[in-house]
Amino acid sequence: MATVREIMSTELVSVETTSTVAEAATVMGGRHVGSALVMEGGRLAGIFTERDILRALASDFDAAHHGVAQWMTSGPVSVSPDTPISEARDLMLAQGFRHLPVVEDGRVLGIVSLRDVTARD
Repeated sequence: MATVREIMSTELVSVETTSTVAEAATVMGGRHVGSALVMEGGRLAGIFTERDILRALASDFDAAHHGVAQWMTSGPVSVSPDTPISEARDLMLAQGFRHLPVVEDGRVLGIVSLRDVTARD
């Protein structure tokens, strides 16, 4: 059975909780990714996505200067690297996620996208 470990990206894109929406968007755009892990003191605090950027900008003209902590998903759902790909896919589809952090023993090892898990079907 194929696991998330086989398909996850280990090139993590992250920002700190003190980063602004504009800073996170710049990092994400520069790396051509749809999400950034939000870290605080080396630990996963949240995930900030393209959807969050749109939500922020749609609600406040000055949102680009607001902190990502205001718009991120705190304490995001994650999976272990040994999670079967089919289980990660089903979770993402059921919850409406496009990005899922991969965590083991409290440490972020990677991230998997909906595109990653559906490409293995």
